[in-house]
Amino acid sequence: MAVFTRTTKNLIIRIDEFIDNVELGLLVFREGIKAYLEKDEEAFLRHLCKLDTLESNADKLQRSIENEMITHSILPQHRQDVITLIDELDEIIDVLKSSLNEYNIEKPEIPVSLNKSFISLADASLFAAEELIPAARAYFRAPHTVREKLLKVYYFESETDKISKSMKTTIFQEMNELDLARKAHLRYIINHLENISDLAQKAADLLSGMAIKLTM
Repeated sequence: MAVFTRTTKNLIIRIDEFIDNVELGLLVFREGIKAYLEKDEEAFLRHLCKLDTLESNADKLQRSIENEMITHSILPQHRQDVITLIDELDEIIDVLKSSLNEYNIEKPEIPVSLNKSFISLADASLFAAEELIPAARAYFRAPHTVREKLLKVYYFESETDKISKSMKTTIFQEMNELDLARKAHLRYIINHLENISDLAQKAADLLSGMAIKLTM
């Protein structure tokens, strides 16, 4: 059984548009992090502006989707699950925006020796969220394929944890040239990057349960 039917066509198109904004947000965030590490302030601010627009668009679409489902009683049996899924995806793009804003405000000083590690951490965490996207789309068209599409979300979430732990160990046990305040600040922004994959895993758990209920 697929949720995608003639009566829900316009709603699914709007959900696809919402997911498009989240997916693009992930790409823009990755480029923003790279620009920050390369000290390219102009490119960083450009990506921050793009992400702000994408997050704003996602919020508007989220409200439109939820209002339409409630007002027109669309998918009444699955409404709460779908609304919760949209909320979880929206939280991901919210975190992307807030994280880049914190880079812009706090200007964390990242040692050049950690640049590659930060890129690896960002990539792994973002890959977890990116692998969530096709699974979310599949829920409305081919729900029986959702669980297999989620396998990589869990893989990259685990990889993110490993990279994060390794970075924190290096910072706190080997980089004696850094004072404790700077180490704590680096840990803080590492946690923010790691949080993206945690949110992806949370959404994947929800989506997996939703797909099971739909295919029973």
